[in-house]
Amino acid sequence: MTRYYIVHNIVTILMGLLVTGIMYGEPLRIVSYNVENLFHPKHDTVAGIEKDDWEWTPEGERKWSYTRYYKKEENIARVLTNIGEWDGVDVVGMQEVENALVVKRLCYTLRRGEYDFVHYESPDERGIDVALIYKKSRVDTIRTRSIRISELGNERISNLITRDILYVCAKVDKTDTIHFFVCHMPSQRGGMAESEWKREITKRVLQEAVDSVFSVHPEAKIVVMGDMNSEPKEDLAGMRNKMKNERMKDKGTHKYQGQWTCLDQFYVSAAMDSISTVRIYDEEWIQETDERYMGLKPKRTYNGFTYQNGYSDHLPIILECQR
Repeated sequence: MTRYYIVHNIVTILMGLLVTGIMYGEPLRIVSYNVENLFHPKHDTVAGIEKDDWEWTPEGERKWSYTRYYKKEENIARVLTNIGEWDGVDVVGMQEVENALVVKRLCYTLRRGEYDFVHYESPDERGIDVALIYKKSRVDTIRTRSIRISELGNERISNLITRDILYVCAKVDKTDTIHFFVCHMPSQRGGMAESEWKREITKRVLQEAVDSVFSVHPEAKIVVMGDMNSEPKEDLAGMRNKMKNERMKDKGTHKYQGQWTCLDQFYVSAAMDSISTVRIYDEEWIQETDERYMGLKPKRTYNGFTYQNGYSDHLPIILECQR
C-alpha cells in the first residue's frame, strides 16, 4: 500500500470519528437558566394537594392561555438552541418550572427525541421546581434524587424552605462521571438581610450533599448551578464560584431597579475548575430597552400584567468544559 493511501485512510478514519462525535475531548456545554414561571395552563394537583397556581391558568389574572404557554416553550427552546448552535446544549439546569409536563414539552420542542430530563415534585405551594435536561447521546444518568431541606432534622424548616435541591450523578460520553446539583435558593422576599437565614440553611444542606460526594470520591467532578438569589460568594467548601471571576464585574444575570446582580451562578470542584470557562448569554435579542433606568434589561413574558411575549427576567449562564 502506498504512502498516499495510508495517509488517506488515516484521514478518512479521523474525519469519521469527528463527524460521529466519538473522538474523545468534545467540549461539554452546560447551561443554567431561570426560565421565570414556566407554568402549564391546567391547574395542578399533586398527590391530592392543590398548587397555588391559579394566576397561571386561563381564568387567572394573567389570562395564561395554551397559545401563550406554547409560545413560552418555543421562546425558551430558541434561547437554548442559539446557545448550543449546531451541536445543541448538553446539560441544562432549570429553575421555575411547574411540573414534568412543561419540561417534557420543552425537550420535545428543543429537539424531538434527543433530550430527556430529571424532575421531582417539591413541596413548594406554587409548584415551583427545578429540573435537569440532558442530551441522551452524551449523558447517561446513574442515580438521581431530590434533596429536601428538612433533612437537617427540623421538620418546621421544610415548611418554610420548600424548594428542593436536585442531585444527578451522570456518565458523560461513557467515560467521565460528573455530579450535578441544581438549586433555586430562597428568594429575597421580605428583604435580603431578613431572608438570608433561609439561604444559609439551604447552603448547609447543599454543603452536606457535596461533602458526601467528596468523602467517597475526593477528586470528584462536581457542578453546582442555579439561582442563588444573592451575589456570588465563596461559601461552599471544596468548590469555587466561577461567577466571582473578575470578568463578571459590572455584569449580571438579573436587573432590579437599574442594578445588575449576578444571581445565577456555577460552583465547580477543582477537577472541573481548570478545564472550564463561564460566560453570561447576554445577546440583545433576548433583552429590551430599559426605558426607566437606561441600557438593556431581560425581556420578560409579562411586564407587570401586560403580556409581551418575552423570555425570562434572568439571563442564562454557560459553563463550557474542555474534556
